[in-house]
This record gives sequence, structure tokens and C-alpha cells, in this order.
Amino acid sequence: MSASTSAATRPANAEQTGRRIEEVLDRLTASGDPAAAAAAEELVRSLMDFYGSGLARVLQLLSAAPGGIPGTLLGDELVASLLVLHDLHPEDRDARIARALDSVREHGLEAVDFDTASGALRLRSRAAGGCGCGSGADAQEAARAALACFAPEVTEVVVESAPALLQIGSGPVGSR
Repeated sequence: MSASTSAATRPANAEQTGRRIEEVLDRLTASGDPAAAAAAEELVRSLMDFYGSGLARVLQLLSAAPGGIPGTLLGDELVASLLVLHDLHPEDRDARIARALDSVREHGLEAVDFDTASGALRLRSRAAGGCGCGSGADAQEAARAALACFAPEVTEVVVESAPALLQIGSGPVGSR
């Protein structure tokens, strides 16, 4: 199997890839050879610049084409994370947050507030039936994973449950 076939069938994850690169650079730094560590860092910077320039050119060409940039590209987690990484994503932060939440719509989350200073995003769970009784931990993890790709400026996710609905029934038996 060729390298390109292997890469195409194995989904890439920007967060995991970033961690892997950091680990390799850390190992080179720990090896005690400062020249090797500096060369590796320069290599990573050069590759980032090269691929970033290529992505910028692709976006420029797509923007000039009839129909512009296809929404499927902006909605793809890998493509979105690369565009954000290179500061090329054409959507603003709020649109990217909405796109991320849309990708996990089964958790019924809506943005309430984003604190730019801390990077904290407050979400409200409007889970099935609007009662807010969905699994908060699952929703929070799903939101965190989607936001890592679409809006990495979100560094903290807080999911609040929607207020419980007050059940109003008839009065107590015998009160009539």
C-alpha cells in the first residue's frame, strides 16, 4: 500500500498530530544535541509555512471560483483544523463555534457566552424534550472535541443544564 493510500484511509487528528510533534521535539531536546533540536524545530516551521502557503493559495483559488468555498470543506474537521491552525479559516469565531456545535447536534447544545479573556465557552444543554436531562459529561466531551477542530481558542467548555420544567398538575386528591 502506498503512503498516500495509507494516509487517505487513516483519519488524521490535528490535536493528536500536534501532540506527537511536540513529543518528538521534546525527545530531541532531551537528547542533549541542541543542533538537532534546533534543526527539527526549523524543519517543522518550514513545513508549516509551506503547507500554510499552499492552503492559502487553495482558498484563494476556490474563493475566485463560481460558488466560492464549498461548505463541505469548511465543515470537515481535518480541513477546518488546518485552516484554523494557519489562521486561514474564512468564518469568524462565532460561526466556527456554531459549526462545531452543529457537528454534535445530537447533544442539543447551544452557545450562551464566550469569555475571550479566559477562553471559556458556556453552553446550555437543550437535550431531548428540552428538559436538559442529557448526559452532561458526554455532551461536554463531544463539544470539547468538536471545538478543538473548529475553534481552538475555546480552552474551556462548561455545559449548563436548561432549567427543569415545572410540572403543573391538578391539586391533591380530595382538595376539591
